[in-house]
Amino acid sequence: MTKIKSLILGSAAGLLAIGGAQAADLPVKAKAVEYVKVCSLYGAGFYYIPGTDTCIKIGGYLRVDTSFNASAVYGTPQFGGAGLSNTRSKDYFVGRVRANLNMDTRTATEYGVLRTYMSSQFQWSDNADSIAGGNMEVDYVFIQFAGFQFGKAVSMFDTQWVLAQPTISSGFTGGSDDKTGIPQLAYTASFGNGVSASISAETPRPYRRGGVYSTADSFTASVPGVTAPTDRSAGDMMPDFVANLRLDQAWGSLHFAGAVHQVAMQYNTPDYSTSGSQDDKYGYAFIGGFELKNLPTGAGDSLRGDITYAKGASRYVFGGTSNVSGSGFGIVNGNGIAFGNYTDAVYNPRTGLDLQLSTTIGARLFYEHYWNPAWRTSLWGVYARHEQTNDGQAALLNMYNAAYGGHLTGSPNFTVYQVGSRTAWTPVKDLTISAEVSWVSLETGLNGTVDASTWSNRKGQILNVGDQNSVVGQVQILRSF
Repeated sequence: MTKIKSLILGSAAGLLAIGGAQAADLPVKAKAVEYVKVCSLYGAGFYYIPGTDTCIKIGGYLRVDTSFNASAVYGTPQFGGAGLSNTRSKDYFVGRVRANLNMDTRTATEYGVLRTYMSSQFQWSDNADSIAGGNMEVDYVFIQFAGFQFGKAVSMFDTQWVLAQPTISSGFTGGSDDKTGIPQLAYTASFGNGVSASISAETPRPYRRGGVYSTADSFTASVPGVTAPTDRSAGDMMPDFVANLRLDQAWGSLHFAGAVHQVAMQYNTPDYSTSGSQDDKYGYAFIGGFELKNLPTGAGDSLRGDITYAKGASRYVFGGTSNVSGSGFGIVNGNGIAFGNYTDAVYNPRTGLDLQLSTTIGARLFYEHYWNPAWRTSLWGVYARHEQTNDGQAALLNMYNAAYGGHLTGSPNFTVYQVGSRTAWTPVKDLTISAEVSWVSLETGLNGTVDASTWSNRKGQILNVGDQNSVVGQVQILRSF
């Protein structure tokens, strides 16, 4: 019995030892997996970043554009380059592909929502990039916190709907249109019922600088209205100060804004010597805009418009992604030409002419009608007028005559008209196919002729100065996500 008892106890001890070893080898219980959760606080498309209380939304689009009789794939009329000179070296169509990626993060805090936003894009244009080239563009990068906004964003001067114009083209004049953002420090106060007000300090370069030209400079233009006189603007010494008052309601919106813009030059002579300079002056701009939604003409229909007045701040009317260099406008048809340079100011140190601030007026109107949820058509009209003072006109005319053969009379003031229409089809959600056509007219106050002997592709030709017009077409396929 003793031997049997010892055997049983030994066997039990062995089983306990084996069981203990197997228990030690069992895996520790895993933590619960954190699945991505929908964040419904800020609208569709937001998700919580796992392990945080921050919501994120990632989106973007792919688009394919082709423009006809345009100087760029933005749908800009033939205001520049080989297209303006109207020779066989111009492209009758140009194309571009673009991929956009944007990211929006938001976190609820005791001071309100902390938001960050960025939008960048990769694009390739067949008249600008090599076969495997292309470029990257950074449009918006900003932080919003407790009413403040820091970074590159749409100007506080611009209407709320500037990014929702019912068009393909961005080659518009007639108003501020900074679709790729302006660096700024801004503060917005909300008063309830859709009423808000903002103030901001915004970087003038490159969007807001219209050029300061000395009419004493030697000016030889290869293409009138496209090669600008040398810009004698001083460096940025102070930001543009902007303030607005807005009303946003279900029926639409109202927008009023003003801006102060410094106009300053370098030196009286172009060799950067200490030759003195004209006294700085301050330009300004005002805008009034509106948007009406869901018109009686149909669900989704809208009417948008604005009027801008600028003194010594021409880029608040000739804004947008075209003509950023301030080179101006020109159209050539056969032996006829119209051209004009816009400026913030002109001066002449040789005659003692101080800074002569320009006057610029712009107006835009956009109407969009939905035939049904899949089809919609828009119509628009744009007006922009640029004028110099009497002394500024005389100074510019003398400079033009020195460059173009001395046969011009009248005024260098000019007007741009644009009208057009776009029809868009959305066969399935987030896919839009659209086509657009627009007509542009450049009316000049100048008369006479231009000697084109300085043009490499029009040597010996005399062009008659007078009003000119052009037609531009564009098609686009857009896939959003």
